Amino acid sequence: MSKRDYYEVLGINRDANADAIKKAYRKLAMKHHPDRNPGDKTAEDKFKELSEAYEVLSDADKKAAYDRYGHAGVDPSMGGRGGPGAQGFDGFADAFSDIFGDIFGGGGRGGGRSNVYRGADLRYNLEISLEEAARGAEKTIRIPTAEECGTCHGTGAKPGTEPQTCGTCGGAGQVRIQQGFFSIQQTCPKCHGTGRVIPNPCGTCGGAGRVKSHKTLEVKIPAGIDEGMRLRHAGHGEPGVNGGPPGDLYVEIHIRKHPMFQRDGDDLHCEMPISFATAALGGEIEIPTLDGMARLKIPAETQSGKVFRLRGKGIRNVRSHAHGDLMCHVVVETPVKLTERQKELLREFEEVSRQDVDRHNPKAKSWMDKVKDFFSA
Repeated sequence: MSKRDYYEVLGINRDANADAIKKAYRKLAMKHHPDRNPGDKTAEDKFKELSEAYEVLSDADKKAAYDRYGHAGVDPSMGGRGGPGAQGFDGFADAFSDIFGDIFGGGGRGGGRSNVYRGADLRYNLEISLEEAARGAEKTIRIPTAEECGTCHGTGAKPGTEPQTCGTCGGAGQVRIQQGFFSIQQTCPKCHGTGRVIPNPCGTCGGAGRVKSHKTLEVKIPAGIDEGMRLRHAGHGEPGVNGGPPGDLYVEIHIRKHPMFQRDGDDLHCEMPISFATAALGGEIEIPTLDGMARLKIPAETQSGKVFRLRGKGIRNVRSHAHGDLMCHVVVETPVKLTERQKELLREFEEVSRQDVDRHNPKAKSWMDKVKDFFSA
């Protein structure tokens, strides 16, 4: 069966440069890779055709022979410069390693670039009070870090000795393994990607070149911050490896339980006990807020559980700066440790109230009617 034109296979023009050829191959190889199309014979054949076309067109000599003589110019059986599996395989393998990384989430490839790593991010749990969350605050925290070893000055080697180039990877940090048709790069098992080995490690840092330490950091907490929010401090995470950038520090906020207020977004809730007489006759009471005491008017005949809203007495929103409200939940308190005189007055009050239950205790009357209906059904 005749082969299709390699340029047609990759969907490119004949004047395409090396970058365009590689880009076209990577796009199509990602689509037709067998691991993304398990059991699809058509996709497998398409992938092989793409790989063959790329191997030829990515090699300058093979491409020149193909442009001049067609398939015969790269067919070994016809005296060409070699087909798939011959010289120039490195370019094809490198392109495939990019594909492999895109498909399986692998990192970069080749040389010393893969030896440079960004430091890990750190998380610090900071507990603050509700008042600090509402008004904002500045806190000083102490976080772990790593600094250059003073004994080896960061080399990791015992004083008087030096790190040596890894003999397994030649200092590249990567080794290439042939697996059938493909050549795949992976981290050197001897030096673990650093490209060097330390025969005589420093006794202070154990060859790491760094020692554990701590540093203090000032954290500015914005007013209105809520439970679980995080503050990012760029560059205050763990140091990078081989000159890589440091990670970031994330300060996660946790708010201590308050003895009086419960927070719900930007609103605050509190329970306020009032006397039986105040609930029945009405009056004024003082209630606490985050800004001090405030007076609240209680209307006569207030029932337990009634909620009064004090607008703007909540917490300022961390983004919009609008204030929430304070929700005051009234709880009518039953008097305790009564004197004989108090008991006598309450008995007299109860006796008078029974003479007109419908008027004085409408909820109790309604409830008793429901009970009667239930048992008479």
